[in-house]
Amino acid sequence: MNLQQPKKFQLLLDQAHQAARHVLRPISRKYDKTEHAYPIELDMFASLIDGMNDSGDDQNAGAAVGKSDTQDSANKNGVNMATALSIIEMCYGDTALLLSMPRQGLGNSAIAAVANEEQRLRFKNIWAAMAITEPQCGSDSASIRTTATRDGDDYILNGEKIFVTSGQRADAIVVWATLDPKLGRAAIKSFVVLKETAGMTVERLEHKLGIKASDTATIRLIDCRVPAKNLLGNADIEVSKGFAGVMQTFDNTRPLVAAMAIGCAKASLERIQEIFKDQLDANYATPYLHCSHLAAQIYRMQAEWEAARLLTLKAAWMADNNQPNSREASIAKAKAGRIANEITLKCVELAGSLGYNEDELLEKWARDSKILDIFEGTQQIQQLIIARRELGKSSSELK
Repeated sequence: MNLQQPKKFQLLLDQAHQAARHVLRPISRKYDKTEHAYPIELDMFASLIDGMNDSGDDQNAGAAVGKSDTQDSANKNGVNMATALSIIEMCYGDTALLLSMPRQGLGNSAIAAVANEEQRLRFKNIWAAMAITEPQCGSDSASIRTTATRDGDDYILNGEKIFVTSGQRADAIVVWATLDPKLGRAAIKSFVVLKETAGMTVERLEHKLGIKASDTATIRLIDCRVPAKNLLGNADIEVSKGFAGVMQTFDNTRPLVAAMAIGCAKASLERIQEIFKDQLDANYATPYLHCSHLAAQIYRMQAEWEAARLLTLKAAWMADNNQPNSREASIAKAKAGRIANEITLKCVELAGSLGYNEDELLEKWARDSKILDIFEGTQQIQQLIIARRELGKSSSELK
């Protein structure tokens, strides 16, 4: 793995950085205050988003694990790396607005992860949200109770999904449902349910601590008829593979959420350095133990941020190079989610009254960062997954 930023992405990332600073930042507070209002300014980003998604690999948004049967010995930086780096830059502008961008939904990552070739082509240009969480099923995705019953050429879906990001705005929802609750994890499959499908309704939008510009919906499915061809990937229940298809989706989306956290924390770190620039050594020539307590705290945050960034890029790089990255995806998500929350809150604390009021975006970034340590698997769930991978234990052996 080469730690330098790939030169071929530089123009794309420069565009993303300029868009974040000059388009997203100026409207950030506006849509934080007008929760659930659609940011119409985002419509102008269609070409930029398409560039982020294509990245020369003809993939949808999201870090898609390579499907090639052959191992290429050359170092490859593809859609995974491009998407992660682009998300960092855009969340440097505003995390909620990034989550609100057309065709940038987490459901697109699920499609990229487990869909067959025909499905990837058919759903290529849709904006897909992802519906996993249920009222009685939070971090334990294996406890999903939404059912999918085969009926001829269709499946009938029944259940309720909560905390669906972009659930009202997206063109389609990737719904996770079980084909047979008795068979546990192995029977959980994902279905692409188009927005106009009868039987699927948006019940309400949630009012949240942060990411207010992003709509978060509760969705109810009552006898919702979905074509069997919309079941992503293989319809067979393979007990031996267990949760493999579902976990592959998480392996793709968790580095993206880590990238969001890194971008949000980057904004806070940069601002706190601007505020205290007269008290910091720009060349880092002063030994750490000789620094002021304030400077030492900022330097420590920078080091933690850099560690989280490199872990995230490693997970993305492994996916680009067809290497299993489940362990690394959870490590990146756990580290970045926790560190982003710590950094943004510490920056508010260090800035005092300046950081706490709405004249600055520091307090908003602190609110936005909290969700990045929760969704796509909480901190505790990530640590559990990492422990299983390290110890070689199954989910039944290590709960």
